[in-house]
Amino acid sequence: MSELVVETRSLVKRYGGSGRQSVAAVDGLNMRVERGSIYGFLGRNGAGKTTTIRVLAGLAKATSGSARVLGLDATRDPIAILERTGFVIDKMLLPSMHGNDLVRFNRGFFPRWSDALAKRYAESLEIPMDRKFKKLSHGNKTKLCLLLALAQNPELLVLDEPTAGLDPVVTDQLLRVLVEDFANDGRTLLMSSHHLSEVEKIADWVGIIDKGKLLLEARLDDIRANYRRVRAVGERLPQGGPEVLTISATEGVAEYVLSAAAEGFAAGLRSNGATILDVQPMNLSEIFLELVGRENHVPVEVLA
Repeated sequence: MSELVVETRSLVKRYGGSGRQSVAAVDGLNMRVERGSIYGFLGRNGAGKTTTIRVLAGLAKATSGSARVLGLDATRDPIAILERTGFVIDKMLLPSMHGNDLVRFNRGFFPRWSDALAKRYAESLEIPMDRKFKKLSHGNKTKLCLLLALAQNPELLVLDEPTAGLDPVVTDQLLRVLVEDFANDGRTLLMSSHHLSEVEKIADWVGIIDKGKLLLEARLDDIRANYRRVRAVGERLPQGGPEVLTISATEGVAEYVLSAAAEGFAAGLRSNGATILDVQPMNLSEIFLELVGRENHVPVEVLA
């Protein structure tokens, strides 16, 4: 069995008091991040991604359930977790401090800190370290936050929407650093985002969350291999099935989105007299829209 560096069990985080007045930002989340993986944590704005990460970082206390990071309890052992994990969440640092000051300030908090890494990323990411944080561009603020996290020399790096608001050049620069310098070293990257195309470039695992619930968690290769769109015409077509995610009909053509066993499903339709128009693979964006873009979506079981 693979070692898990992040694991949540029935995790719930509610805001707004107790009872019917409260809102569940995270609602029964069961999440598993394997050591050495690049895990893309996907969801719309407000889906529960940031709240989950804040619980993992010890910045928010779970209402119920559990969260473990590197085998440690997120509620009881936040300091031990922070010593071994780089978190980039709010991208807000002491505004009047220069980059070099922030390096000196952070150095004493992390036992694995590397001045060599800080210098390396300051140069490679072209960060003006002699400028106050509040005077930096949005892109340079993000890069400086990433530098401070990487200089901790962490086992696990957790990033919340790291490329939000960045231009394509800076985004490409950051993604290359994350893969080539961090993840390729055998360490674990957990990155939340609503930019699916960026995650699809680098992730090997994907978790999709909506309204605080995990709708899908699987290897990206398995998702690509299993999800299919089947279009058919015929009499008395089935209205569901264990692998059927959604069904729609337009001008007599039924369209099924399946999470697995598409060829077997299509064969069953043929045996009942239906005509199969096509069986098409789906990309991550299409799957995401099917899962979170429908009013009455049904959670999908984890693919083995």
